[in-house]
Amino acid sequence: MSTNPFGAVPVLPVAIPVGVLLFVLLIVLLARGKKLTWPRAVTAAVVAVYAAGIFANTIFPIYLSPVDSGEPWTPKLALVPFYDYEVDDALMNIAVFVPLGVLIPLLMRRASWAKVVLTAVSVSLGIELAQLAAQAFFAGGHIADVNDLMWNTVGGVVGYAVYLLALRIPGLSSLVRLFRWADDSSARDASDSRLAVRATS
Repeated sequence: MSTNPFGAVPVLPVAIPVGVLLFVLLIVLLARGKKLTWPRAVTAAVVAVYAAGIFANTIFPIYLSPVDSGEPWTPKLALVPFYDYEVDDALMNIAVFVPLGVLIPLLMRRASWAKVVLTAVSVSLGIELAQLAAQAFFAGGHIADVNDLMWNTVGGVVGYAVYLLALRIPGLSSLVRLFRWADDSSARDASDSRLAVRATS
C-alpha cells in the first residue's frame, strides 16, 4: 500500500532550490551593480531564506493526486473581514510579515511608508492568489483569506516601524546601514552640500 496515496509534494526538495536560486540571483545583481559586500550578501541570504520559508509555509501542502469529490470545484475564499478569525491567527500573520517590513527598506533606494505598505500588500496578495491556484490545481491546504491580507500588511508596517526605530539608535543605525543595498553616499553628499550653502549664506 502506498504511503503517499494523495501524491503529496514534499516541501524541502522544492523550497530549498527556490531559496538557493533566489540567493544566487540576488548575489549576481549585487555583483553586477558593484555593490557586493559581506553585509549585503548576508541581507541576500536572509531574503532568500525568508522567501523560501514563506513559500513552504503558505503554499504547501499541495497534492498531485487529490481525491475527486465528483462535484465542480469552487474556490474556498474568506472575504468577510474579522469573521471566524482567531486572534492567534492575526498575531501569527503579523509576526510573519514583520521581517518583510525590515527587509523592504534594506533593499530599496528610498523607502517610505507608502512603498512599504504597497509592497506588503502586493506580496500578501500574491500569496493569497497562489493559495487559490493551489486549491484549483493541487487541492492545496490553505484558504485565501482577506484577513490574512490585512494582518500581513499590518506586520509589514510594524516591521518598517522597527527599522525606523533602529535608525534612531546611535551605533545601531550605522550597523543597519551596512546591510542596506542602496549607497548612502549620495544622500550624505546632498546633506553636506546643504550645510555648505547655509554656512556661506
